[in-house]
Formats: sequence, structure tokens, C-alpha cells
Amino acid sequence: MNNYQDLYYPQRTFNNADEIRYTYCLHAVNHMLKTRTKILHHNAKLSKNNDNMSDEYRDQGLVRPKVLIIVPFKDAAYRVVKTIIDILVPKEAGQVLNKKRFEDDFTGGELIMPRKNPKPEDYELMFNFYSSDIIVSSPLGLRMIVGAEGEEDRDYDFLASIELLVMDQADVFYMQNWDHVLHVLDLFHLQPKSTHGTDFSRVRQTLIFSSVMLPVIKAVINKKCHNYAGRVLVENPIEVGSIQQVLLQVPQVFHRFNAPSPLEAVDARFEYFVKEVLPKQRDALMSHTLIYVPSYFDYVRLRNYFKKEDIGFDGKIARARDMFFHSEAHFMLYSERVHFFRRFRIKGIRHIIFYQPPTYPHFFSEMCNLMQEVNQNKYGGSEHNMSVTVLFCKYDVQAVSALAGATRVARLVGSDKAVHMFVTGEK
Repeated sequence: MNNYQDLYYPQRTFNNADEIRYTYCLHAVNHMLKTRTKILHHNAKLSKNNDNMSDEYRDQGLVRPKVLIIVPFKDAAYRVVKTIIDILVPKEAGQVLNKKRFEDDFTGGELIMPRKNPKPEDYELMFNFYSSDIIVSSPLGLRMIVGAEGEEDRDYDFLASIELLVMDQADVFYMQNWDHVLHVLDLFHLQPKSTHGTDFSRVRQTLIFSSVMLPVIKAVINKKCHNYAGRVLVENPIEVGSIQQVLLQVPQVFHRFNAPSPLEAVDARFEYFVKEVLPKQRDALMSHTLIYVPSYFDYVRLRNYFKKEDIGFDGKIARARDMFFHSEAHFMLYSERVHFFRRFRIKGIRHIIFYQPPTYPHFFSEMCNLMQEVNQNKYGGSEHNMSVTVLFCKYDVQAVSALAGATRVARLVGSDKAVHMFVTGEK
């Protein structure tokens, strides 16, 4: 961090979360204090000799905010601000303006405002963007402020001079709405009139922390982070995948399909599913099949296809779960976003199809372990007729590696065979 290189660290866990938060908060405070000290020092020198305007004094951007920390939840923002306060103002070493109000607003219930005129005149933020050095926000909060093209009240000038961008729990942004992140990043360092050929993104350090390696985050690093000091990507090989946490003996079949590019992989996956996988699963022996879909766009596409093909399923969650358990519904479409936020314990699963490897590897073992006998309808099938199916292509290697381990994934990708089967307990 101190070298001001861009960093992507996808090894965030519950155990190291506090350490990571303290590290980037300390780095942000250090950067902010050094920047402000330099500006104040130059202000003092210029007040004595205003005629000497050398390049030495070019120390300010177009606006004051220099650090932006993006976190997914209100509690995460609270922890960040508390950490910054603890760094700047140790216990009983001073006072913090509006601290009580901050504690009340960020530890109590939600403050409900009407949609029209959402903030009364006497209700203001505890700070003003343009008089702040550090901004802490969620992607949704930023999106509501920066607005969209054509909106009257949109404001994004406060992003013009950001020198340090921190995105903590970036994988959660993907579960919420990744478009908000991309939209905000497009508004960084926009300059009035002309930039005179300067690429301002090259002077911003970006720190991204997540619990898993995601292609969309790597794409952000590659396309939107051009730090002159370079970038660092931390990637440790996965020796033991989450397949080892599956508690029951069930065949796990990995189907590899071919795709010429990541963009074309979307259609190739769909075609492979409807032509090669779905026809076999429609057999009466394959009832109680749950289809796990990580991408919501794929989920909508499959839902529409099922309706078109008159494959019945109920859209209401409670009724759908009941029908599935009692064999009234052959299939259940299950989105990863629902599992991430709700963690339903689906009962009656005999067969699982992972339309794509799950974003979080432990979701694989979580879903497979729901197939244990304690969650089954004894009249809904046999423990000897269960299966797990995973669809993947060469662009899913990182995700499959997290499931099967680095050694196995090399065999899966390099083999001439397109279908491979593992059983829990095998090596």
C-alpha cells in the first residue's frame, strides 16, 4: 500500500476482516494527513510570498475530497468511521464533533423519509462533500447522489480529485448491483472543458478487498485502474476445494462446454443446458431437481424458457418450496442472490444442477449438504438416486478451482473428455 500500487486482495475472511479494515483506514488517514499538511504548509509560504508560484505549490485537485471508501452496508460504514476515529482520536484524547449523532444514526433503526422531498430543511448530513477529506459510502448511496444523465439534482464533482479509492467486500457489491459500481467509476476524475491530455486515473491508488476472486473485479482492475506505480494481485493456489466439505456420498458430474469468448459463453451455456442437460432431467426419475443459477440475468432467461416450454413451477417462495418438497413441482429455479441474502434451507432436493459454478465456493457444499436424509421427503425418491451436475467452460476455471482444487481443475480443463465425475472422499 505504501508504494501506492493498485491492489486486489481476494483473500478477505471473517478472521482477517478487522485487520484489513484497520490497515486501509490507517493508510487513508496517513495519506490524508500528509496531503493536508503539505497544503497548509504551502498556504503559509504563499501568504508570505504570493509572487513565487512555482510547480512546487501545485498540490491541490479540483475539489477537496481525496479518499473514497466504498462499503456495502451501514454497519460496515459504521465500523470504518469508528476505526478512523480510534486512529485519529485515541480514547479520552479529544472530542469528535457530532459523534453522538453519528452513533445514534448508524446503530439505531432506519430513518424513514418520504420519497418526495426526502430530507427536511433542517436535516443535513454530518458533513459536506466538498469540505471533506474522506468520504465513506455504499455503491447505492453514491449512485443516488451522482444520479443519471438528464437528472437535475445529480452531483459528481466530488469525485474529480480522488487519489485513494478503497472498495471493501467488493464481492458483496456484485451480489447487490454491480452496475452501481461501474456507473460510479465512470464518473471519476471528470474534468471541466479539457483535461489537456492528462490521464488522471493514473494518479489514483485503488485498493480492492473481497473474499473471492471475481472476473468482474479483475476487469475493473484491468480497465479502470492505470496506476503509474503498477498493480498487485494476490492469488494463492487452492489445494483443497469446497467439494471436500460435502458430507454425503453423491456423484458430482462436471460438464465442460466450449465457448470461444466470455461474451459468447453466456449463449453457449444456455444452449448446452437446454440441449444436453435439461432433457435428461425431465425424466420422472429425476424429480426434485434444483437448478442453482448465480447470474440473475441467466435466471430470468431460464425462467422465461421454462414458461415458454410449459415447465411448471410456482413463483411464490413459500408455495414453491412446499410444492417442491411434496413432489408437485419437478424443478425449482433458485438464484444465488436469494441464497446470499436469505439462506433458505430447501428440503426435498434429490438432484442439483449448478448452471454455473457458484460465486462463493462454500455455497457448493452448503447446497449439496441440503440433500442429506434429514431434509428429505421419504416418499419423494431414493437416497440411491441423487446427483450433482456442474456446467463450466474454460472461463470458469477460477471458480471451478475453488470447488475441486487446483490439481483437479487442471485435469478437468486439459482432458479430452468433456464430462468428469467425482464422489466425495475420492482423491
